[in-house]
Amino acid sequence: MDASAFPHNLVQAQRDFGATYEALAAPGRHGNTELRRRLLRLSVRILWHPFWTAHPSGAPAARIELRRQARADQSEARAA
Repeated sequence: MDASAFPHNLVQAQRDFGATYEALAAPGRHGNTELRRRLLRLSVRILWHPFWTAHPSGAPAARIELRRQARADQSEARAA
């Protein structure tokens, strides 16, 4: 699936999910409850995004591609 086919707000939600997950995994971090709540909210936003109703047949592959693109974007942001 073409990475440019994803709406910006869906990619951003996936990026936020990844960043929140990393923050939750960091040792000695406070505020874990809020981070878990944020993960749940982002999960719902990603899962029920209108994009998935328009592309139901390719959903599993598209979800993998979405995660891959979000991780690549985060890596580029760290390198810059």
